Amino acid sequence: MTIDNTQSSQSPSTIDLKDLGTVHRLGFGAMRIVGDGVWGEPADRRAAVAVVRRAVELGVDFIDTADSYGPNISEEIIAEAVHPYGDTLKIATKVGFTRTGPDTWVPVGRAEYLRQQTELSLRKLKVDALDLLQLHRIDPKVDAEEQFAVLRDLQQEGKVKALGLSQVSVDELKTAAKFFTVSTVQNRYNLTDNSSEDVLDYAAENGIGFIPWAPISAGELAQPGGALDEAAKRLGTTTAQVALAWLLRRSPVMMPIPGTGSVKHLEENLKAADVVLDDATFAELSAAR
Repeated sequence: MTIDNTQSSQSPSTIDLKDLGTVHRLGFGAMRIVGDGVWGEPADRRAAVAVVRRAVELGVDFIDTADSYGPNISEEIIAEAVHPYGDTLKIATKVGFTRTGPDTWVPVGRAEYLRQQTELSLRKLKVDALDLLQLHRIDPKVDAEEQFAVLRDLQQEGKVKALGLSQVSVDELKTAAKFFTVSTVQNRYNLTDNSSEDVLDYAAENGIGFIPWAPISAGELAQPGGALDEAAKRLGTTTAQVALAWLLRRSPVMMPIPGTGSVKHLEENLKAADVVLDDATFAELSAAR
């Protein structure tokens, strides 16, 4: 892994996504506004609605969700909270997982299922075209090119503006690019998980937005005495804010989407955009990974 320590500590706050336009790089992930196990209604639906509304009030213009969050409920809450979305707010959703219970995720990439779920997302989000549709997972039981072809067709039919993928390899990104322009890729990436380093590098080289899921996970680094904990103390911030600030500086195509069901935590997370990591701190955290 090679990390560019010469990149400016003042990273750009926005990114221009292919087929979608310009959004702020620090967005909001709407997985946690539903029930435990990403299943069912949240304990307090009004509180969940309030979180989404507050995110937009604070300037978030990119919200990431999925048909499988709830399932269905996350998309419905977003529509209840902030529809109509206006010209600047972009809602990204995902298809490709079916749910049979809490914490249970089964990939389904059959053409009829992907098409059906896209139509349902259009209805739940109350739009004529989805801003960004991402394939949540490539179903290993279905030829990947068949799944990519469905996404291409949906875009050509005007049901989707931009397309992306989730948890894929560089080779899979290259194959998908033969069918459509890849606007985003969403892989697990954080201070303690660099397994998608090559995907991030490919995204940066090709102008693809990289959405790191589990962006705040930092394990021992966030424990008392850990590198992240020490950095947060020096900067007078939270460990979550420093973890997000590190991601934002790591690459100009990085688009963290921290999720929460709490307005307080939302406000704390979004303050990460104002945290400036000096070269020494950035290098220290990078070396501690």
